[in-house]
Amino acid sequence: MADDTDSDDGLMERVAGGDAAAFDRLAARHMRRAVALAQRMTGNPSDADEIAQEAFLRVWQHAGRWDAARAAFTTWLYRIVMNLAIDRGRRPGWSPLEEAGDPPDESPDALARIAERQTAERVNRALAALPDRQRAAVVLFHQEGLSLRQAAEVLTMSESAFASLLARARAALKTALTTSEIL
Repeated sequence: MADDTDSDDGLMERVAGGDAAAFDRLAARHMRRAVALAQRMTGNPSDADEIAQEAFLRVWQHAGRWDAARAAFTTWLYRIVMNLAIDRGRRPGWSPLEEAGDPPDESPDALARIAERQTAERVNRALAALPDRQRAAVVLFHQEGLSLRQAAEVLTMSESAFASLLARARAALKTALTTSEIL
């Protein structure tokens, strides 16, 4: 004959004291019913397993709060499972991959690529028409990304002289590109 410590009430008293073996016995006794309840609530076996596990985790963590005078252990456990299942139902769920659709194509369309290529050709022609040092200033600073100081060192000139050379190169490019738009 089983003694009183084997009842749900007795096991819960031991769980509240940190008895892991009592918790294992209680979980083994009620896990299947907790999973079944969660599955009926959610309709999803995977969610039901997670909910039941979370419910027993809460039983372990809050065993000291359970009061046998207020509710039977199973009533308390089922309340935890129901609340977790309801909370799970309130969360936005995962949509099937098919519903996601195709990702938007961020690449430019054919007309935009043609326009970019034509603009690049115009810039390259205007750049090629610049004097060598002005072309070098634009290439080093804008295309290679060198700082003003680094580009000035490459061309063996002071920063202020390089800034002046770069300004002249930009003005010449602007003029060349503006006149090529008119043509």
